[in-house]
Amino acid sequence: MDALADLDRRIAGCRACPRLVAWREEVARTRRAAFADQTYWGRPVPGFGPPDARLLIVGLAPAAHGGNRTGRMFTGDRSGDVLYQALYDVGLASQPTSVAVDDGLKLYGVRVTAPVHCAPPANKPTPGERETCRSWLVQELRLLRPTLRAVVVLGAFGWQATLPALGEAGWRVPRPRPAFAHGARVTLDGLEGHEGVEGHGGLEGHGGLALFGCFHVSQRNTFTGRLTPAMLREVLGAAAGAAGLK
Repeated sequence: MDALADLDRRIAGCRACPRLVAWREEVARTRRAAFADQTYWGRPVPGFGPPDARLLIVGLAPAAHGGNRTGRMFTGDRSGDVLYQALYDVGLASQPTSVAVDDGLKLYGVRVTAPVHCAPPANKPTPGERETCRSWLVQELRLLRPTLRAVVVLGAFGWQATLPALGEAGWRVPRPRPAFAHGARVTLDGLEGHEGVEGHGGLEGHGGLALFGCFHVSQRNTFTGRLTPAMLREVLGAAAGAAGLK
């Protein structure tokens, strides 16, 4: 628990990508008119959820006026409205909304993170920024490994970032790497000799990790019906079952 909290603090202080630092801080200064009276977080946004999570949800990056404003993943924007409603519907969240860090939301056995922790211009991090940020995801996966049993990746960008991070964190990723698709499911074996956090062993019996693909909860996908609430609930429910949460 202390190790993950320390990781979150270090993530929040990162300034490794000049373009992202400049953008997130500019957005925090200028603000959107609807939030003109609010103080923006304006820093990298760490993961959110319990340190013993059995299921990890990996997005893309914080929204400029969502996580970059509130300081919590998928909080204060319409993408978060869709995600947390679905988590609530399948019994993994205490409430269906996520509007602020002090709103009382709790996740049950689930943690939410992203491969890029800063809000990017036009919601598009560069491949280089994704690679620079990958070490944070690797460290997070290693700390979660003793309990982690399933991962849901939202979108192709996150899928491309998560697969190599899983390999570095101690799981065997098939070659060729599995392609992203909504509803994709891949089982990754634990690598022999890879340990979890100090004081813990690796995966029980080097068992598998269930990896799921899901269209991202972006407004473009949800407004057009490419991703419906039922589709999202189906993937989250299957992942919760694989993680032993249902």
